[in-house]
Amino acid sequence: MPSFIVVGYRDDLDRAVRSRGFDPYYLVQAPMSPPPGRRFTSVADMENAQELLRAVLSARIDDVAGVLSVHEMGVFGAAYLRQQLGLPGNKDSKTTLYFRDKYLQKSGLPDSVRRARCRYVAPGTSFADLAADLGDVFVVKPATGAGSLRTEIVRTPDEYERALGELPGHSDVSVVAESFIDAPEVYTDGIWEGGELRWSSMSSNHIAPLSAVKGGVLAAHVLDRRRQPDLFRQAEELAGQVLTSLGAPDCVFHMETFVEESGLTLGECAIRLPGALSPNVNKLTYGVDLFDAEISLALGEKITQELDGGTPERFYGYILLRRSQALTQADFERAFTFDEIDYPSSPDAPLGPYGRVGQAVVSDEDELQLQKTIEDIVRFNELG
Repeated sequence: MPSFIVVGYRDDLDRAVRSRGFDPYYLVQAPMSPPPGRRFTSVADMENAQELLRAVLSARIDDVAGVLSVHEMGVFGAAYLRQQLGLPGNKDSKTTLYFRDKYLQKSGLPDSVRRARCRYVAPGTSFADLAADLGDVFVVKPATGAGSLRTEIVRTPDEYERALGELPGHSDVSVVAESFIDAPEVYTDGIWEGGELRWSSMSSNHIAPLSAVKGGVLAAHVLDRRRQPDLFRQAEELAGQVLTSLGAPDCVFHMETFVEESGLTLGECAIRLPGALSPNVNKLTYGVDLFDAEISLALGEKITQELDGGTPERFYGYILLRRSQALTQADFERAFTFDEIDYPSSPDAPLGPYGRVGQAVVSDEDELQLQKTIEDIVRFNELG
């Protein structure tokens, strides 16, 4: 059985790779380890391309068909491995950096693309300097991102110093500051192939991922194009501008935007699979399998699945459930109707990203009713 090298691990992608007839070999960052029976090598830093290549060469993996990345931290290393091993898919590690480094991305876009202002924060840069440039409130985060981890909204010199203290190994190009945009966020997931937008959907978070990192419940749902056709048009135009301007390879992409009165403002765009359960709810809503698309592109294949952009019969959303001492899965099921739910009651259940111990998927024919249902489930999870 041919092997597929995968940087990082997630259950749903593991199932997709195996269903295509490949045996995945994982490169994971300690202390993470895949379930028993999976082949893997542990590395100290999955962003260290040299370490990834050493791990692959020392593992002597037979009959490698391709390389995938589970999330953005492995995108550069995946491109580098394809280049060194002569594998199909995106090998352009330089272009990949423009979809990893927030300063490179925003500085590489034309003036017509509205985006947050961004600059590197070299050691010794003062709060007053950044506030004069970016405004009294700004955001500090790793230049190459880390989801919402280690991202801080800064309002005072003390908050600025604390934010920098969470970013060890601070260099001239490791940290960025961005202007803070106080507006609702939506995100676009899509497929870019042959220099064209082949398919896209738009979703809305219940709360900002940054708030979820601080203790909130992360949830999102697919939006109805019929309700906001102008918003969808703007998102598709913005995605085309960003991906074309930065020379994006054929990819599955994830673009985050802010909805302001004057239109959409780019937060950032990544050439990777969307996180959490976004691929799952997109498949349930539209029948479009982003995992399968990502595998095909990593094999150098064209996308052959039907890419349905029409009106779905039902809209789907998800909730990453947090631990509650007062609630069991039966409590959730008595109060709500779920398409899927997994909520272990054990106090030893491991915590996943955004504090999740379980997850749920819900749906409705009416997107607004779906949004209300998700809000009710989140409130139930928080208050019991």
